[in-house]
Amino acid sequence: MLVARKNPKRRAPRPRNPERTREHLLQAAFREVYRYGFQSAGVDTILAATNVTKGALYYHFESKEALGYAIIEEVVAKLTRDRWMLPLQRGKDKDAVDTLIGVVRAIPHRPRDVKSGCPLVNLAQEMSQLDEQFRKRLERIFHAWREAIALVLRRGQSLGTVRRDLVPEESASFLIAMVEGYEVLAKNAQDEKVWNVGIRNIVGWLRSLRPADNYKRG
Repeated sequence: MLVARKNPKRRAPRPRNPERTREHLLQAAFREVYRYGFQSAGVDTILAATNVTKGALYYHFESKEALGYAIIEEVVAKLTRDRWMLPLQRGKDKDAVDTLIGVVRAIPHRPRDVKSGCPLVNLAQEMSQLDEQFRKRLERIFHAWREAIALVLRRGQSLGTVRRDLVPEESASFLIAMVEGYEVLAKNAQDEKVWNVGIRNIVGWLRSLRPADNYKRG
């Protein structure tokens, strides 16, 4: 009876890393969607950027829509948390208006950011009317963002550093509208100066939230 010999030169198969593969797909998909929009994003381009097969893509995401939902929940939501929620939490013991001004001034406004705009607003403008699941996921991000700002304003009211006549939720919504509105204007103009003007106006408005007897430059 002949026994097959093992080939000593044969290499063991490389271990798979499904978590890493999924993350690579997710990040490549986000870049493609951010650049071209969800509807125009090409699956083949995403695969080429990651050197992953189409079968592997659909193993992790059952459809292009599922991939889009994951982009919102895992990438776009994280961007909002990192730029807003976490800095606001870290500044909970500081002056509320100063904290908000610091967060606004820290928003990235490099030429590529101005060119591409805000990924949250881009998706909201493109997909909210077309896909209810997109709209609901985006709405949750906006809601969490608004609540984080409102919490800071309520805390400031309790400490006497924010005007008591304000409705925190309404002021939070107005701040978000100003930030996103100026990002849209800067994107449309393809001009960083538009964003810089917006920042000055937003900071001026934030300073006006202080009580008259507590007004100071920030």
